[in-house]
Parts: sequence; structure tokens; C-alpha cells
Amino acid sequence: MKKILWATLFLVTSLAPNAGAQTAGGGQAPPPGTPTTAAAVPNGAPPPAAGRKKRVAVFDFDFTAIPTATIAQLGNNVDIGKGITNLLVKYLVQDGTYSVIERNALDKIMAEQNFSNSDRANPNSAAKIGKILGVDAMIVGSITQFGNETKNQNIGGGGGGFGGFGLGGVKHSNTKAIVNIDARIVDIDSAEILGVAEGHGESSRSSTSLTGGGGNWRGFGAGNVDFGSSDFQETILGEAVKASVEQMSAGLIANAPKLQARVIIVSGLVAAVDGGQVVLNVGAKSGVKVGDQLSIERITRTIKDPATGQVLRQLTQPVGVVRVTDVDDVSAVCAPVSGSGFKVGDAAKTVTQ
Repeated sequence: MKKILWATLFLVTSLAPNAGAQTAGGGQAPPPGTPTTAAAVPNGAPPPAAGRKKRVAVFDFDFTAIPTATIAQLGNNVDIGKGITNLLVKYLVQDGTYSVIERNALDKIMAEQNFSNSDRANPNSAAKIGKILGVDAMIVGSITQFGNETKNQNIGGGGGGFGGFGLGGVKHSNTKAIVNIDARIVDIDSAEILGVAEGHGESSRSSTSLTGGGGNWRGFGAGNVDFGSSDFQETILGEAVKASVEQMSAGLIANAPKLQARVIIVSGLVAAVDGGQVVLNVGAKSGVKVGDQLSIERITRTIKDPATGQVLRQLTQPVGVVRVTDVDDVSAVCAPVSGSGFKVGDAAKTVTQ
């Protein structure tokens, strides 16, 4: 009997360490010295740094394919292309995949460059504006169909149609709104088309007009257009617009991996030193952004080609580092991060995305 008890005790004792080595999921624990997930990522450690978002700007969509009579029925001087663009920007910002340049910045550059509506779908024009903005890519697009299809064409109130499509306000027995749009992602260095996306939207109802079907929409006044308003989106045209832009924005988001985050080399000079601020002679047009850090170096010697007089190299010594706190097109205000004794004429350099 004692032998049986001793044998049982020995068996339990020998199995205990192995039982403790089982993981909660039932698998075996790793051999000693193997790092576990908890060891590899300590509590409180920050996640690995992710690359910055790709920066894009969106041109107002071209809508020259849509007859002016059709457009006029929406209101006075309505810019359908701007309405589509604003709705697209809204969806892209909500998704967060891209960093979208603010509308006012784009409008300002286009005004300075005498940009015309005829350039809206031109990749070369987009690339030119994109370089000035410092974005990674430009998005241009066209509206190819914007109107309705009715099965009873004998009922009045149509007119201004686009290949059988019109914006008649007279009620029809069956009305279908159709909106087709397409977008292209343009590389700003080569004007190459990096990706394309299309959007198609339809909505149909019985016994209603194209701009009817729900809500309290009363049209766009004085050319103002808001395709994102709830009242407009409750109309059958609004439903078609929403569906087409949502589909197109999904396609543009799916194309994000095709874009490359551009590396920008910034080189400028200290233009002024005022108390605790250092002002540089480079700004947003050179790719400088708030938060960038630039090394400040003092030029100690300039080496020139004895035959041509061309500058071959400048020898420098480090002075310190500054961080950009405010920026406009041609200058940047910085605060010192390290170093002191900054002087006008010191070189400022950084490599940034």
C-alpha cells in the first residue's frame, strides 16, 4: 500500500511543472529565453511610428459635358463641379487615409497662377499647381452624366436634356436620376496618371420630379451649391449624387498605396533674429511646414572653382536646431530647440516629408 502511495505522489510531483507550463490557450509555453509578446512590446511603449499621410489636393471637377440648359434648372450659375468636389473632399477627410489640402490654400494658388476652368481636367496644369502646394498628388475629375431618365417622355416640363437626360420639374410617372463621374490621381512630377476611380449613382421613384422625393430642398440660390445637405440628398438626384461620389471616393482610397510620399530638401538662410525668434527666407512654397525642425549652420568657408569661379562647396559648422512655429508662402518663424547665437546669413537645412 505504501509503495502505491509513494508511486502516486512521485507521479503527481513530476507532472506539476509541465501542467504549469501550459498556456491559457492550451498550447505549450515557449522554451526559456524565447521573448513573448509582452516582453517584445512592454506595457506603455508607444506603437511603431507610422509614415505620414499622403497629401492631396482636389481640383473642382470638369462638367463641360453637361448642357448649360440642364445646369440652369438647378439654379443661377450653379457650379456642379465644385459641388461634387466639396462632397468628395468631405468623404476623403472623414475616411482619414489622405491629408487633404484646405480649399482656401488651393484657391489662392490657382488665382495667383491665373488658373482657368478649362484646366480643371488637365493633368499638366494639376501637376504644376501640385508642385507649388507641395502635395504628393493632385486629384482631377469629370462629370460625364448628370440628369434623369423618364419612361414617359410625352409629359411636359423636360428640356435641356443630355442625350435623353434632363432636369424637368414636371412630374413623371417614373423618374430615374443618373450620375456618372470619374477621377484621376496625377503625379505632380511627371503628370502621370497614378490611379483612376469611377462613380455611378442611380435613384428612381414613381410620380416625382428629379429634384423631388423628400426633404425641403428648394434649389440652390445665387450659385451656391451644397450637395452634402440633407435636404438635397433626400431628392432622387441627391441620392444619385451621393451614391456616385461615395463609390468614387472608395476607389480613390483604394489607390492610396500607389502614391509615394515625396521627400523635400529645404535649404534657406536666416533672414532675421528677433529675441527668441529666428526668421527664415523659405516658407510653404519651399515645402516648409509648422513643426519641421531645421539645422542651422554657419558658413565658415566657400570654395570656388579657380577656373570658372563657380561655388564648389561651402564648409560649415553647426550652430543649433530650430523648430517652425509659423509659416507663410515665402518665410518661416522658428523657435530655437538647441544652440544659440544665431545670425543673419546662417544656412538653414532640413530633409522633410
